[in-house]
Amino acid sequence: MTNPTRATREDTFRAAAAGLSASFLAVGLAELVAAVVEPSASPFAVIGSGLIDLAPSWAKDTAIALFGTGDKAALIVGIAVVLVVVAAVAGILERRRSGVGAVVLGALGALAVVAAMVRPGAGPFAWLPGLVAGLVAVVVLRLLIARLRPVAGLGPDDEDRRRFLLWTAGVAAAGAVALIVGNVARGASRSIEAVRDALRLPSAARAAAAVPAGAELGIPGLAPVVTPNVDFYRIDTALIVPRVDPADWSLRIHGMVEREMEITWDELLAMPMQESDVTLACVSNEVGGSLIGNARWLGLPVRDLLARAGVDADADMVLSTSADGFTASTPIEALTDDSDALLAIGMNGEPLPIEHGFPVRMVVPGLYGYVSATKWVTQLEVTRFDRATAYWTTRGWSERGPIKLQSRIDVPRRGQQVTAGDAVIAGMAWQQHVGIAGVEVRIDDGPWRAAELATAISTDTWVQWSLDWVAESGTHTIECRALNVDGETQTSDPAAPAPDGAQGWHRIDVSVA
Repeated sequence: MTNPTRATREDTFRAAAAGLSASFLAVGLAELVAAVVEPSASPFAVIGSGLIDLAPSWAKDTAIALFGTGDKAALIVGIAVVLVVVAAVAGILERRRSGVGAVVLGALGALAVVAAMVRPGAGPFAWLPGLVAGLVAVVVLRLLIARLRPVAGLGPDDEDRRRFLLWTAGVAAAGAVALIVGNVARGASRSIEAVRDALRLPSAARAAAAVPAGAELGIPGLAPVVTPNVDFYRIDTALIVPRVDPADWSLRIHGMVEREMEITWDELLAMPMQESDVTLACVSNEVGGSLIGNARWLGLPVRDLLARAGVDADADMVLSTSADGFTASTPIEALTDDSDALLAIGMNGEPLPIEHGFPVRMVVPGLYGYVSATKWVTQLEVTRFDRATAYWTTRGWSERGPIKLQSRIDVPRRGQQVTAGDAVIAGMAWQQHVGIAGVEVRIDDGPWRAAELATAISTDTWVQWSLDWVAESGTHTIECRALNVDGETQTSDPAAPAPDGAQGWHRIDVSVA
């Protein structure tokens, strides 16, 4: 005789499996449809992007603090986990009361439709993947639960279990096939990687000088003065990296200008390019953090384009817009003075990596990226701070975002055990567009000692520093502070990244054995 409690428990597991299988098929088919008609309308992409846009600043800071540059992968995993739970619950609800679970899955599909339609630059078929997901999930769930109900009423035997298992497994397998075909379809389209790899950058009309020999101290564990592209930090709001074909790219310059302009990729390449070494930093970088990197950029000075357009004397800001709708508000003086603000097309001798803005991005020394470093840039609107706001300034961050005077300790690492005797303390210091004059180090609240400063590439780049240390056994606290060329000393007053960047001295504890 069948145990009723066990039978009920088994039916609950089957219902949850039905919800999971139906949802997996729905997601697979939706991703396939998105790959064919509009990749940016992928349900995962539009829902995840919507969550990023809606998240308050504290949630964004928490995600970056916990996951660093893996924040987007963590979000995708989180969405998948939530979907699994909701799908299982929907299956259970549908078994208990017909229509309830279907409404839950249908609502998820409707959410994907709405999220896709409100995304900037949504295409005419942006609604289709979400609609497919919702309809497939509802229909397949009801069909599977319909096969489960007679089993539940009569008491399942082994043959019933096998049939239901085959149905749910078959549906899940179909979802897997749809996902695979979708990836193949996406890969069959014109490969932006291939376009990028075939691109040959023009020579710079104004080449940067060679990196000084004394810029690299050669200390193991110390960040290199030029950050390799593969190691360069990536923080942006793009859950799915925009894939912009240079042949389709253009830049519109409009707003408070005498002449609206639009330039194409070929027109941009024909203009005189300039090389500049510039260190970029994220405003979310904690004291001692790694969300900073230095590269040699190739591009067109933004001031040249703005001069052609003729900027209105009352304008004080340029609102740059990305292909994915992100915006940044940059003080106009940072783009029109004699600094090296660029529309960059190259990074460390090669075309921009796709995840770093290929084919064109903004690079502005001296400002945090959230007000300057727009990737996949497509528009420059000349305007005023009192007339327009940007993505992060609408979320409570400061308008202008000048980079603060900062330094950090790379060697030894926090918590690292050091061998007693001759040792070295080393790190990086920066205040782009101002420059570093020196770094001081203090051990165990002792006197401040001047570190050796490497040769700076320019005032727009960070600089390495080091200090010889005779390490004695025990636990020690090491602090550092930087001095800029204007005579300012890095403040000890701690501040969180919001709303205008972290500050304070970097302090680590090390154990000497």
